[in-house]
Order: sequence, then C-alpha cells, then structure tokens
Amino acid sequence: MSRRGWLLFIAMGLIWGIPYLLIKVAVEELAPSTLVLVRTALAAALLLPIAFARGQIRKVLARWWPLLLFTVVEICIPWLLLGFAELRLSSSLTGLLVAAVPLVGALIALSGPAGERLGPRRLVGLLLGAAGVAALVGFQVGAGDTWAIAAIVAVVICYAVGPVILSRSLSDLPPLGTVAVALGLAAVVYIPAGIAQAPRSWPSADVTVAVVVLAVLCTALAFLLFFALIAEVGPARSVVITYVNPAVAVLLGVAVLGEAFTVYTAVGFALILGGSVLATARPREQVGAAAEVCDVPGAPVAAPADGLGAPARTGSVGGGP
Repeated sequence: MSRRGWLLFIAMGLIWGIPYLLIKVAVEELAPSTLVLVRTALAAALLLPIAFARGQIRKVLARWWPLLLFTVVEICIPWLLLGFAELRLSSSLTGLLVAAVPLVGALIALSGPAGERLGPRRLVGLLLGAAGVAALVGFQVGAGDTWAIAAIVAVVICYAVGPVILSRSLSDLPPLGTVAVALGLAAVVYIPAGIAQAPRSWPSADVTVAVVVLAVLCTALAFLLFFALIAEVGPARSVVITYVNPAVAVLLGVAVLGEAFTVYTAVGFALILGGSVLATARPREQVGAAAEVCDVPGAPVAAPADGLGAPARTGSVGGGP
C-alpha cells in the first residue's frame, strides 16, 4: 500500500470511529430526529454542489425508487435509532454492537442469489460473533436497556441490508452522487420531526461542535476521503476499516467520556472482531479471481472505476455510522 493509501486508511479508521462519541454528546440536548436533520442537511449542503457540478444528480434521480428505499434503510432508520439507543447505552458499547454488521451481512449472503456456502470457517465465525454479542449484552446491559438494544439490532440489520439494495439496484451510478442525493432526501424526510422536536434555545458549545464535526468531518468529508481510499487501494483493502472503527469508538468513549472498560468489553470485542473476519472470509480458491471485490457484506464499500465521479464496479456505498 502506498504512503497516500496508508494516510487515507488511518484517516478513515479514525473518522468513522468518532461518530458514536459525537452522537452521545449531541443527544444530551438534541432529540435524535433533530440531530439526523442537522447532520444530513449540513452534509448534503456540502456534497450536493460537488455532485451537481460533475453532472451526477440527474443520473441518480432517474433511479428514484431504489434510491428512496436505500435512503430509508441506510440513513433514515439507523441514524435515528443510533441516537435513540445512545440515550441509554454508552458510545463504546454502541460501537461494539454495531460491529456485528458483517456477521448479519454474511447471513444475508448465504441466502442471497449467489448462494454462498456456509463452510466450517464461516460457521465458527458466526458462532464466535454471536458469543461476543452475548457477552456484551449479557454483562454490560441493564434491565431497562431492552429498547435500546432492540434499536441497535435494527441498526445492524439496516446497515447490512442497505448495501445489498445499493449493489443490486444502484451500483452502476456515481457513488458520490448517490450519497449526496440520499443525504438530501433524508434531510427532507426529517424536516417535520426535526423542527418540531428542536430545543427552544441554542444548544451548548459542546453539542454544537459535536453536531458540526459529525456532519462535516464524519459524513461529508468522510465520504470524499473514503472514495479516494477506494480509488487508491481498491475495495478489498479499504473494507478493513470496518474492523478498526469499533476499536476507535471504545478508546474514545473510555478516554473522553470516562466510560467503563471491563473484561467483558475486551472479550466481546475480540469475539466479534474475530468472528467477523472468519464469517466474511473468502475461500482461498476465490481470492485470486476476485481480489478487487469487497467480501464483507454490509460493509460501507464502493469501487469507483476512474476516480470519485465514475460509476461503481463492485461492492457498495454505506451511510457510515
């Protein structure tokens, strides 16, 4: 990997591990719907002009039905539920539980049209991942957190299903244009609820900074950097950030917010990480033939053919955490 590739990889590993901390800070004063509205509106305001200048908007809007479905499943539902869940759960625990997305993606791949086989390695991976989730939920979640856990389950499912919708119906469209329009649609959807639940007074400086960083750095700029990463190192390597982000979320939660780090946190994270790697591993005989295809279903991956504005060849674009 080139020096530029390493820099982009490190940047994305950090940037998409930060949102859980920022969401935790923001929902102390903002309703989840208001947070989603501001986040999507700011990010769309930054990305839509770029996509428009490159002539990508009309192509994307022509596929309005799958685009709308993707927007609801990948952005509208999970981003709202993440805010709801973090009203009760710690940011570090939320980040670890969301790390189970590749496990659900692997299950979806088994029942998909490709008919992937459940071999011993993938079976062990799924079992390890399930044990990791059980360790986190069983030892770190209180009796009153049931709805928060249900929300995270829905988030994980949405993050696994969203890329499937995109890869089957929108993969030939420009990734940047697709994300920009999806963010704009999500902002429009949340205007009524976001405004109705907005606070009467301006939020504190900490919350304001958290929301701006979440929208500008972790959403708009993150996608530009992510597409550059894919163009530099390919989708197969870029997907590894999926395994780095939860570690960043835990470190930030513990260091910045003083969240607890227990032996169950370490065990749960190790099991989920190891299980995800095994459950999404491609058989050796397929590695050489499909080296440039992302093999982690549910991961936020796209593969531009010629830079940021070209249509995707393989993989998919996720909405980020």
